[in-house]
Amino acid sequence: MPRIAICDDNDTDAAYVRTLVERWAAARAVEAAVETFPSAERFLTRYEERQDFDILLLDVEMGAMDGVELAKAVRRNSKTVQIVFITGYSDYIAEGYDVEALHYLMKPVDERKLFDVLDRAVVKLRQNARCLNLQCAEGLVRIPLYDIRYLDVRQNYVTVHASRDYTVRRSLSEFENELSPEFFRTGRGLIVNLKQIRRVTKRDVLLTDGTSLPLPRGAYEPLNRAIIERT
Repeated sequence: MPRIAICDDNDTDAAYVRTLVERWAAARAVEAAVETFPSAERFLTRYEERQDFDILLLDVEMGAMDGVELAKAVRRNSKTVQIVFITGYSDYIAEGYDVEALHYLMKPVDERKLFDVLDRAVVKLRQNARCLNLQCAEGLVRIPLYDIRYLDVRQNYVTVHASRDYTVRRSLSEFENELSPEFFRTGRGLIVNLKQIRRVTKRDVLLTDGTSLPLPRGAYEPLNRAIIERT
């Protein structure tokens, strides 16, 4: 049951979007929990109590705190919540990259476009719920796939680089079937999370955390194509 928040200081717009969301839930036979908030500040007060929302539909132009600033505050605590901006202007679209916004919707919101975006959001939520199971010295460890930056191999050991590093005696090939399409193998010794990539050159890959990984010869074009097709 996805929990969906609508944040808009215009009561009419908020009520209209809520009606569309409820239509989408009925059409998809999804039991969604929907809440509306008249300001970014009101939403943050609620969010600090329980960070349990899955999808955020945020108006960009609000009062003291706008939707972009609100999204940045949310992103500091959650990488998985799906953020959708709703705006009457296209000037803010570039700022959505900073918070990994799923989409921008222009006012007045088109029902079909909103339905498509919510469908995509649910798919991503399901993908983010997937975990990689590792049998380590301390026992079974479940690592969310979105938390994994890359995997590399040395001799017969693979290290999974996530919020911490886990090294296990397995082949890199064994992991390929357990990972989602957002992961791409470059050469014999590296699998990288495409969503964690900031820049690609013909020599290396720079991740969002500043890590630089060497790129094997011939991997530049396939990696760029994978980023375009899979993310």
